[in-house]
Amino acid sequence: MSKKVWQLISVIADVCFINIAIILAFLTRFNGGLPSSNFRAYSNLAIFITIIQIAYLFFYDMYQPERTEGFSGVFSSVLKAVTLGSLSVVTLTFFVGSFSFPRSVFIISWFYLLLLLTGWRLVGALALRIDWPEEKILVVGTGELGRQVVRELKARSEWGYRVVGIIARNSFKPGRKIESVPVVGVASELGKLIKKFHAERLIVTTPIRQRELLEEMSRSRESEVKVEIVPALYEIFIGSVDYKLLSDIPLISLTKEPIPGWVMLLKFLFDRVGALLFLILLSPILLTLAILVKLSSPGPIIFKQERVGKDQKLFFQYKFRTMIQNAEAETGPVLATENDMRITKVGKILRDYRLDELPQLFNIIKGNMSFVGPRPERLYFVKKYKKSIPGYAERFRIKPGLTGLAQVSGSYATTATNKLKYDLIYMYHQSIFLDLKIMFNTIKVVLNASGSR
Repeated sequence: MSKKVWQLISVIADVCFINIAIILAFLTRFNGGLPSSNFRAYSNLAIFITIIQIAYLFFYDMYQPERTEGFSGVFSSVLKAVTLGSLSVVTLTFFVGSFSFPRSVFIISWFYLLLLLTGWRLVGALALRIDWPEEKILVVGTGELGRQVVRELKARSEWGYRVVGIIARNSFKPGRKIESVPVVGVASELGKLIKKFHAERLIVTTPIRQRELLEEMSRSRESEVKVEIVPALYEIFIGSVDYKLLSDIPLISLTKEPIPGWVMLLKFLFDRVGALLFLILLSPILLTLAILVKLSSPGPIIFKQERVGKDQKLFFQYKFRTMIQNAEAETGPVLATENDMRITKVGKILRDYRLDELPQLFNIIKGNMSFVGPRPERLYFVKKYKKSIPGYAERFRIKPGLTGLAQVSGSYATTATNKLKYDLIYMYHQSIFLDLKIMFNTIKVVLNASGSR
């Protein structure tokens, strides 16, 4: 089975065993009986008790099977989760005044929870085998630390880890092997080697400049690559780090998932529902703007143009037309500039107040765009920037947005490099609160008519 199926089964099993443990505690406390008044106090709080216990199991990585190894690891994590969960539930019952919930049941249920949640996991480890997808890994560094990382990864081959090659820092001899793994090249060839071996993960164990590392990879990589380094002391001193462990080896992630699953779900719901509500509420304004665009100059009301979206898939973006018809007939694809002579008088007002973007509500409803994200760019410029700007392809890991950090922080015609910096800052620090802040600042930009400053 897949990891996600295993996680779903684990949550369902925990929900069942958490409540079975408490019922067993009642039966033990009351000699095989379930007194109605006492048991009703539990049934009224059952859903909250279950959520609290599941939350602590989640905090202690009990739904990440690769994080917990062997009986001692499982027992230790369950012990901490159950203990804190039980203390939290006791606190909850005091706050809600459910004093008919016997406190002795908590003590007894603690033992049952520890037994059942540990026990089913040990049995499940034998019965519920996860079909781990193969993960091709390149290790940078031929020293003792590199060897240690290779050994640890090979010891966990059942998780799908496969070390396809070792990369030397400066030079190597063809045919050399370390821990039975071939040395395949040098660090200056990272991009080519990642592409050649279809690597999905890169672990750097030797000092190498992070800027050059990421730029070299971004120039030539075609697929997503997770990059981790074994940190030196100065890398820990310079700031906060997001780390994980490989056995007892700390790894700092230089690349990470741009958005957690639960945030993605909230964004999806907010985008679809919000866009529909805005379309209904703004329909009189949209109709008025459509009339003004039509009267201002010959041509269509809506300007439809092909843009590059998430995963570099093409879609048509909708905007109110702000330029004269066939504006690029003589020049070819060019970016708008300040005081652009092709922009109509009505178009200038629409751009100043960002009102030309309103038809993109239809793009949000269709799922091509989000309210907040990187600016959707044209294929011509995407091809150009991917060649000239290291890391430009990173921005396509999430949906483009009607507004974004680049739009509210930089000028309308700021450079592509600066826009990319804003996009990456947003991608790797995004949250619901950041989205709300960007949308609030967008309203300020609109009201201040600073759309094309």
